[in-house]
This record gives sequence, C-alpha cells and structure tokens, in this order.
Amino acid sequence: MIRVVVGDLARVPADAVVRPADAALAPAGAPGARLDEAGGDRFAAERRSATPLEAGAAVVTGGGDLAATYVLHGVIADERGPAGRDRIRRALVSAWQRAGDWGLRLVATPLGGVASGQLTAEESARLLAETFPAEAGEVGPVELQIVVDAVAERDVVEALVRRMA
Repeated sequence: MIRVVVGDLARVPADAVVRPADAALAPAGAPGARLDEAGGDRFAAERRSATPLEAGAAVVTGGGDLAATYVLHGVIADERGPAGRDRIRRALVSAWQRAGDWGLRLVATPLGGVASGQLTAEESARLLAETFPAEAGEVGPVELQIVVDAVAERDVVEALVRRMA
C-alpha cells in the first residue's frame, strides 16, 4: 500500500525513512540534509562509512533522534556521477530488500531525485510505485508513505500514484 502524506520526514512515525545519499553516505539533496540536522549526533555517528559505496546500494543505520527507528540510505551518486533514473531505481529496489531483511514494515520516503533536479515529481512517483513490492509475500515493507511538504503537492502525487496503480 502506498500513501502520500504531508509532513516532516524527520518526524514521521515509521519503522524507517529513506535518505538519498552519495557513496560516502553524505546527503544527496535537501531531504537528506534535513534528516541529518534532525538526527543529531547519534545519527551522524551511525552514518559514517569506512569505504565508499556504489550507486544502487542501500544500507541501514539507526535513526538517532529521528522519529523513525532506522534509516535506509539509498546510494544514488558515486564517483561515476550523480543520480539518474537507473541509479535511483536500483537504490530503491535495494532499500526495499534491506527493509525486508530487517523486518521493517512501514517506510517513509521523500520524492527521491527531485530536490537534486535529476527527476521530476512524476518520474520519482513512478519509480516509487514501480519498485515498491505490491504483492503480499514479496520481500520488503508492506506500507510506503511518500512524504511531501504541501497539500497541493500531496494531491498531485496521489493522483500520479493512483494512475499507476
């Protein structure tokens, strides 16, 4: 099930939030930077990576001071370049797999790639809808909350998700 909600991703009660990141787990876009600020020192310590990760990977860390217990860091940029549709798709699939591995059922996410200008809101919503596990028994979470900043944005994204369902 996919729902679209208006709110602050750092304060959404969920098992995990998705955070777009680069190969060193630095934020890739404004949503990631806002999570970093809200997550505090414990979150900063958790997201240190000893070795660079490859775009398309996803890793789980604790959430620090965030409302969510865990953070799924979707790596969308590495030394080969910035985020693009294929890298974001691979990172989302990896994130859903990690969520399944960890038994995470409710995941909240921003529209990935929009803040960095790599994707439109429609392209991002389409990737979320296409990659999110739709069938019971598939590996991954059972509910996805796409978190947006405004009611007007929610209405647009809800319409996009309904159209793709």
